[in-house]
Amino acid sequence: MKTDIEIAQGAILEPITEVAERCGIPEEELELYGKYKAKLSEDYIRSLQDKRDGKLILVTAINPTPAGEGKTTTTVGLGEAFGRLGKNAVIALREPSLGPCFGVKGGAAGGGMAQVVPMEDLNLHFTGDFHAITSANNLLAALLDNHIQQGNALRIDTRNIVWKRCLDMNDRVLRNVVVGMGSRADGFVREDHFVITVASEIMAVLCLAEDMRDLKKRLGKIVVAYDMDGQPVTAEDLQAVGSMAALLKDAMKPNLIQTLEHTPALVHGGPFANIAHGCNSVRATRTALKLADYCITEAGFGADLGAEKFFDIKCRMSGLKPDAVVLVATVRALKYNGGVKKEDLGAENMEALKAGIFNLEKHIENLKKYGVPVVVTLNRFLTDTEAELSYVQDFCEERGCEFALSEVWEKGGAGGLVLAEKVLAALEKENSFHVLYENELSLREKIETVAKEIYGAAGVSYAAAAVKQITQLEKLGFGDLPVCMAKTQYSLSDDAALLGRPEGFTVTIREVYVSAGAGFVVVLTGAVMTMPGLPKAPAAYRIDVNEEGRITGLF
Repeated sequence: MKTDIEIAQGAILEPITEVAERCGIPEEELELYGKYKAKLSEDYIRSLQDKRDGKLILVTAINPTPAGEGKTTTTVGLGEAFGRLGKNAVIALREPSLGPCFGVKGGAAGGGMAQVVPMEDLNLHFTGDFHAITSANNLLAALLDNHIQQGNALRIDTRNIVWKRCLDMNDRVLRNVVVGMGSRADGFVREDHFVITVASEIMAVLCLAEDMRDLKKRLGKIVVAYDMDGQPVTAEDLQAVGSMAALLKDAMKPNLIQTLEHTPALVHGGPFANIAHGCNSVRATRTALKLADYCITEAGFGADLGAEKFFDIKCRMSGLKPDAVVLVATVRALKYNGGVKKEDLGAENMEALKAGIFNLEKHIENLKKYGVPVVVTLNRFLTDTEAELSYVQDFCEERGCEFALSEVWEKGGAGGLVLAEKVLAALEKENSFHVLYENELSLREKIETVAKEIYGAAGVSYAAAAVKQITQLEKLGFGDLPVCMAKTQYSLSDDAALLGRPEGFTVTIREVYVSAGAGFVVVLTGAVMTMPGLPKAPAAYRIDVNEEGRITGLF
């Protein structure tokens, strides 16, 4: 059996100009990155504003497990299936982060016969967007420390600096560092921190900005520190906005590539909904809606994280309204939630399935709270039995959900035709989309609404530092912002070990800070880290390149 990268390397790609032509994009509106990648020009994006929007379909999933779910694979396969049905569809995806590519996941371009290509480019440097984000972030950090070195005219309290440096790599030793060591010329000594690039505020700003004007406005609002009077010091105060925007100029433009079946895919920004915003850019989603009758997009990790942020942050800010949601699960993952070890998931186990399916049930309930029609799809594995598949189907249909098996990993678009038909049917159903909470609620009320309604928590506890931070943020006028909850992706709770549908637990809030440029308040729960570490045997061990430049080991 061929690996994902072998399938991708054996594919015959169309020149990206031909893929663009099928979307109605003239060649002169493309900024080419070789034969198979391109960015859309600013002029062309602006020219689409008055076009009618297509239908917006969100793909999300149950909580991830070592058994795999296949959310991106399903997104890609569904887009290909729409094409096979003669429907005009464009996919809008998030870009992979280098950290997990070399850490746990080994790549994030879909899998099997449902991939976006060129797969190696996408999983590695792609068009340099993440490098631009990293550079803009660290430019702001450099200007901040230089301002202090050059006399500190803004009276920045060096004990209260909140801006962190970033790197697009899992590197736990950078979580807490000391900078400025050496001579007087090397700056002031202080504690500093790193986040992974995809958890940075710059990433969220890029993903949520409507255009360059909005980007600059958001960059200017970024809070980097507080002064001796406790007032926020911003990027605008540091005169950093223009130079940061210059670095992000090209990164603002969505990237166009293709699937294995040549379905157009706009890939731009945003993974890591467990510790950040976690959706692809508003610009890419809006552009896809203008280019096609159907835009199929995805949100990071489980629906308790990615979908919640898609609805409560992205849709709230942009005015986007999803027309249907696809919820991805696997029999294997449900059995894992029911207590079966990874190595034993191939055997039929109805009792474990019945125990683990309550994780799926909770996600169905959560999605329905937003008023959007839900389609559940099982990403089929060869070891799934008919009894297991039938049980899940009956379970979903009893709860008023459309249901379909997906075989896109094995068959590409052909394996997603049933799913596509079910999604089309769901698009005709009543839709009363609304966000979960209103802006007027206090930060505590917003946090507790998400914790209780989405996670199923019995209550919320706050560390003393978090209480103080919430009070200060509300005093400074940030209380009307939505909350961006940072939580483990592996559980509905903030404890990764609690699988299935845990009840009676308390969510612990340990830190709260504002991302004023992004337009939300970040809430750190449990032990989640914004700079992940590498596992004992990182995926990097298996990645290589031969003398001909052929890469192996990405998956």
